[in-house]
Amino acid sequence: MTGTLAAIGAGLAVIGAGYGIGSIGKSAMESIARQPEASNKIQTAMIIASALIEGVALFAVVVALIA
Repeated sequence: MTGTLAAIGAGLAVIGAGYGIGSIGKSAMESIARQPEASNKIQTAMIIASALIEGVALFAVVVALIA
């Protein structure tokens, strides 16, 4: 039973991270389309935010599998 709950928790963490990174990418592409001259700053912020989300997702998967 605990293995099933851990798998569900890990799956939810991965789905949430995928949705978050996807929405960041979508917003960044829209922003770059509106202001192409700011693409370097937007891309840097997008990569940093994606890395932070990925780190939290990895932490959530590890916690779900340990619990």
